[in-house]
Amino acid sequence: MRNRTACELRAAFAQQMAATYGREVPAYNTLVDVAAEVNASVLARDGASAERLGSIGRVTAERHGAIRVGSPAELRDVARIFGALGMHPVGFYDLRDAARSAVPVISTAFRPTDPDELARNPFRMFTSMLVTDDRRFFSAELQARLEAFLSQRVLFPAELITLSNKAIAARGLDDDDAGRFLKLATDAFALSAEPVDRAWYAELEAVSAVAADIGGVSSTHINHLTPRVLDIDELYRRMSAHGVAMIDSVQGPPRWAGPDVLLRQTSFRALAEQRLFRAADGSVAPGSLRVRFGEVEARGIALTPAGRDRYDAMMAEVDWVLASSPDASRTDVAAEVWTRDLPSSELGLLRDGLGFFTYSVADRSAAAPGADPAALVEAGALTATPIVYEDFLPRSAAGIFQSNLSTETTWDAEQRGTRRDAAWLSDVLGQSVADPVDLYALQQRASLDAALACLAR
Repeated sequence: MRNRTACELRAAFAQQMAATYGREVPAYNTLVDVAAEVNASVLARDGASAERLGSIGRVTAERHGAIRVGSPAELRDVARIFGALGMHPVGFYDLRDAARSAVPVISTAFRPTDPDELARNPFRMFTSMLVTDDRRFFSAELQARLEAFLSQRVLFPAELITLSNKAIAARGLDDDDAGRFLKLATDAFALSAEPVDRAWYAELEAVSAVAADIGGVSSTHINHLTPRVLDIDELYRRMSAHGVAMIDSVQGPPRWAGPDVLLRQTSFRALAEQRLFRAADGSVAPGSLRVRFGEVEARGIALTPAGRDRYDAMMAEVDWVLASSPDASRTDVAAEVWTRDLPSSELGLLRDGLGFFTYSVADRSAAAPGADPAALVEAGALTATPIVYEDFLPRSAAGIFQSNLSTETTWDAEQRGTRRDAAWLSDVLGQSVADPVDLYALQQRASLDAALACLAR
């Protein structure tokens, strides 16, 4: 019997989740179709340069999903399930302080860490966990009831965790086990028909709609499944033309004349979905919730720590300008700041040490002894290819969350927040949470060492 590798399992799971989410949220299918149309238009217009940050095949297949869980125990189970798919925790994101209206969760992203594996099947799952003991959001009494509720539910059947562990140990599963694993995993993230306790959900929603979506129901579900697009502004325009209500803006860097960096995201607004609600007297009646939305992303060049510092400073300046001139356009202000403060070319990013690149030999005869990588690229000895940013921005993620919520988070800024960081998360998961910067730096260093060794021969 054939063994199905983690990559094959990951590809199959992504396809099954897409089918499930498309049935649950039909507007997602429209989003995917429009993204494909935009990508085809950009490819026809720009030719090979459209694939500078990834082949059209990869861009078309690329997805990231998002789920939410309530406790460290549930997060550990999630790590086993995605571990079976060759996906590992990368990055620590604290959304409690990431936007003007905080979200009471911390997050990581499960994804392949090997560039070749990611290229074969670029699938990620952005996973958020409720911080139930943060006094800014939850009183001691509400924390106790919330944790009691979470401890009584079972999100993932024992058989799924057993098969996950088996897949991790064997680096895959045989056909029979693979089929069973994929069914259980897909079903675990499908929207449940179980009635929602109306009073309990409303109590948590008064704190945060995200808290209610996580801790106010007896199951979890996929919140969005995100395609990648080559021109997110054109997609925004076309989705609006289709009559799909979009959030107010594109999150992240602005559109400008220079190279795309990091990540730009937008979404269609959360749609009213029919759910059953249980009242205090035990009766069940239909209602609706607005918690799931359709996100789309455009990816750019991964920035070095110096580049991220520059990015943060530029974002802070945009905020400062808008605070003093509230009638100004964020898009226009940001584009002006980017044009002034960020190099207008990939070579400029490389020369200033702001972006990550891989290197390959172009012309050995053009190499000058002792030249630095930027000089070797300028001389034509090396080719520099930008490394795509594979991760997320906490401010943008929180902005997407908040743009799709019907209520603001209620929190007490006078209270102290509960400490959470990557080390804490690593302890919870029993495995290291990788730093994205380390992964990009390792990829860049390995390619540069290989290229320089070739030049030296």
